[in-house]
Amino acid sequence: MDTVATGLTFRDATDADVDTLVALIESAYRGDASRAGWTTEADILEGQRTDPEGVLAVIKSPDSRLLTVERNGRVVACCQLEHRGDHAYFGMFAVSPALQGGGLGKLIIAEAERQARETWGVKEMHMTVISVREDLIAWYERRGYRRTGSMTPFPYGDERFGVPQRDDLEFELLVKELA
Repeated sequence: MDTVATGLTFRDATDADVDTLVALIESAYRGDASRAGWTTEADILEGQRTDPEGVLAVIKSPDSRLLTVERNGRVVACCQLEHRGDHAYFGMFAVSPALQGGGLGKLIIAEAERQARETWGVKEMHMTVISVREDLIAWYERRGYRRTGSMTPFPYGDERFGVPQRDDLEFELLVKELA
């Protein structure tokens, strides 16, 4: 077995996980702690990435799951899967900065795709990524996602999503066909 996968446990998040998951998501994207990994958004966004209410809403939604990944009893990653009719939405993806770059993300996204396909029978996975995140988009492209050119505006003025440090942020829809 691949050493990256050794000891990983995948499970649905519970209410008891909220604080741990908020801390994980924040550490992967915001502030100086996020700079230890390559997924940081610290140069383009300040403030929060999520909050306990946002994480709890994903956990409680009947069409959504917050897949939580543990290694040796410690939460090391998470991702949201949401059933949206003929496709699933992938979001809130976070890997502990200290573990980024070692192949863990590849395993998690593959497992998320497998679960969406098997649980809901969907043929596509959708996600949105901030369009200026070229390195992150390239990573998803290597996983089989394609850029659609379909953009939605960043929610400027809503600090629940962060405080933008530039005025050209928007989300691009990425899509992958699930075999």
